[in-house]
Amino acid sequence: MYRVKEAFYTLQGEGAQAGRAAVFCRFSKCNLWTGREKDRASAVCNFCDTDFVGTDGQNGGRFETADALAAHIRSLWPDAPGRPYVVCTGGEPLLQLDSKLIDAFHRAGFEVGVETNGTLPAPPGIDWLCVSPKADAPVVLRQCDELKVVYPQPLALPERFADIRASHYFLSPMASPTLSSGEPDVVKQSNTRKATDYCLAHPQWRLTLQMHKIIGID
Repeated sequence: MYRVKEAFYTLQGEGAQAGRAAVFCRFSKCNLWTGREKDRASAVCNFCDTDFVGTDGQNGGRFETADALAAHIRSLWPDAPGRPYVVCTGGEPLLQLDSKLIDAFHRAGFEVGVETNGTLPAPPGIDWLCVSPKADAPVVLRQCDELKVVYPQPLALPERFADIRASHYFLSPMASPTLSSGEPDVVKQSNTRKATDYCLAHPQWRLTLQMHKIIGID
């Protein structure tokens, strides 16, 4: 059984794949926060701004088999040229993503990307792995395509992850997790300046912004 909060066709908004068309498959549940506001203060990842509770989002649901979920995701990809790309995210996708589902995505023609907090082992066959560490949670994935650190996190400073081998190193400015729609995010503005200064002082790292929020898409 796979539990999906939502699935939608959009452009990848961050990192090395920014601007690429993709179907996002957001799995329910996370191992660093319940997703409920009453638990935010005590959560490891207490700055999360994503709703991953339940299966009631756009194109969400429960899927009994890997092939059923892969077919559902394939139905969201347009009939047009271009390699289909699915981004498995959450919550924490590695609580549910397994080799059967990766194989089913591949049979459906998809390249498979994953965005994970890095605390769980990854099954084989993933085509693009993005690790985004959170606070002091132990990171077991020591090699990835892309390392993306939300900045600043007092317990997850970039230098802590210097031994993780990645093709790309990104800092993503932390936003206000509970901001009202349309309200200026002064916290993110300040953090963008801090992340910019860090990248200038440590050129191994590159700044990435949430393009999807800037241009107003999901």
